[in-house]
Amino acid sequence: MVWRQLTDHLQVIYGAAAALVIVLVLTPAVGSAARYLRLVERRPEDERARPSVPRLGGLALFLGVIVPSVAFLPLSGAMRGIVLGAAVATTVGAIDDFRRLVWWQKLGGQLLAAAIPTGFGVYVQRFTFPVVGVHDLPQWVGVPVTVLGIVAVMNMVNFLDGLDGLAAGVCAISGATFCVIELDYGRIPAAVLAAIVCGASLGFLRHNFYPARIFMGDSGALLLGYTLATVSVQGLLKTAALATLVLPLLVLAVPVLDTSFVVAKRLKSGQPVYVADARHLHHRFMRIGFSERRAVVYLWTWCGTLAIAALATRFAPPHRRGEWSAVNLVIDVAAGALAVAFSLYVVYLLEIVKLQSPRARRREAERTAA
Repeated sequence: MVWRQLTDHLQVIYGAAAALVIVLVLTPAVGSAARYLRLVERRPEDERARPSVPRLGGLALFLGVIVPSVAFLPLSGAMRGIVLGAAVATTVGAIDDFRRLVWWQKLGGQLLAAAIPTGFGVYVQRFTFPVVGVHDLPQWVGVPVTVLGIVAVMNMVNFLDGLDGLAAGVCAISGATFCVIELDYGRIPAAVLAAIVCGASLGFLRHNFYPARIFMGDSGALLLGYTLATVSVQGLLKTAALATLVLPLLVLAVPVLDTSFVVAKRLKSGQPVYVADARHLHHRFMRIGFSERRAVVYLWTWCGTLAIAALATRFAPPHRRGEWSAVNLVIDVAAGALAVAFSLYVVYLLEIVKLQSPRARRREAERTAA
């Protein structure tokens, strides 16, 4: 038993390490190829223009995910469907990076990628709520819900990819958290895949943190969002527990909140939800005077506190087997208080401090006048 657990843990470590090294080594080559193909973009930074940056980093991420998956995962059944869908998601993103797809073409490709794993049995089949207990979902309900959920997470990560290193860091934190949870449940393939996402994100972060030398583009954002979503769905399949439903949403709360806020604002102003704007959380940090690096670190920290709260509820349940644990209750309350406190601090910065920032008032006046 101990030897088996050691082997499983080594498999997770090997997968993460292989992904990290592959992305770390291949990203500069992919960047050179993107420059040769003129797949670059300029970003304004205050009044200065930054040098052209290649935007095809998702191809390096794809190789960093696929190669360790082939090496360390049993590519049969559910995992085969997940890997095939990852290839489609990356392809759709890469085509968009090359030639900018129309929104409905891009959405159609995302739906196709998300539908592939459901054909291999990867969809939400049951859920559990307190008092009412376990309820099975018919396939005609579970499959559409799963497809829409995967597409939603793909776009959340894509929307979040607005500052250097932001999306890669959040995906690394989420991947590490999912890996630990899946290991505890004994679902080794899902844990290995989550570790691979974490390793690939960390390897890419070496080249993507401010000032970025390469962007992941839609190919990378859709790949990471898709993989994290399918890993969380695999968790839902194996254990019918409320925690497995809430934990993925809690760990990904930053992109969920960011996307929800932006979509609500766009709908309120009558703007199409697929049209880019500067209403995201990271843009709002920049408007109150934060540097790009500082804004990213704050959002990473926020995601990290939410991950700690998620792990605490999993590993220190206050009520287990009919008995209450005072120690676990204190741990959960402390972790929850930390996450809530930092969340309120972010709200304070974005809603109160912005009123006291001359720079923010000036930019808001200019935006209103335009």
